[in-house]
Amino acid sequence: MAQYLDPGRIIMGTYGQIFIDGVWQSNLNHLEASVEAEKRELNLVGTDYTVFKLGRKKGTGTMSGYKVSSDMIERGFQKFSIIHKLDDPEAYGFERIELINCMVDKIQLANWTAGEEVTEETAFTFESYELKDPISVS
Repeated sequence: MAQYLDPGRIIMGTYGQIFIDGVWQSNLNHLEASVEAEKRELNLVGTDYTVFKLGRKKGTGTMSGYKVSSDMIERGFQKFSIIHKLDDPEAYGFERIELINCMVDKIQLANWTAGEEVTEETAFTFESYELKDPISVS
């Protein structure tokens, strides 16, 4: 009999947390972050394949949630750090990643409609990351 994935081990975002400069942002409910690598295309002798050399990397992300304060407006374009944590109690463990030297792309000054919750979406870049606590399947 083949062993299959225990569905309880699938991580739910419900248990995610976002910390900006160490302060939990309980109003945020969405975070995306990724690193894109520039690959340099090289044509070398002795092979009929194009090969690639790793170039610069670029970290980008977006966070969003409900507006409860003017913190992002007050922060302006100053750099900050984000630590995100995924900690589903049924998972094999929890994961924490620090995004280092984050800077917003633009500051949302207003975006509201009468009778609706006010949300904020903030795109940002970051200069590095550190996997602080990996999830390992034992």
